[in-house]
Amino acid sequence: MENSEQRFIDIEMALSNLERMVDDLNDVIIKQGKDIAFLQKQNHYLTEAIRNTQSVVKPLEEETPPPHY
Repeated sequence: MENSEQRFIDIEMALSNLERMVDDLNDVIIKQGKDIAFLQKQNHYLTEAIRNTQSVVKPLEEETPPPHY
């Protein structure tokens, strides 16, 4: 009987540890999801900024030389 009780306690402890681990992993996944969403927004913003910059920058042949030339 004692052996069964100890096994029961060991199983409950293992289950408790697994539940805590799943909760910790879930927190990590949620944080990573938020980080990914932020990075996607930042990537979109930077991509748009580069597109807008390319439309403003003229080819070298069309640029006026600086005044010291």
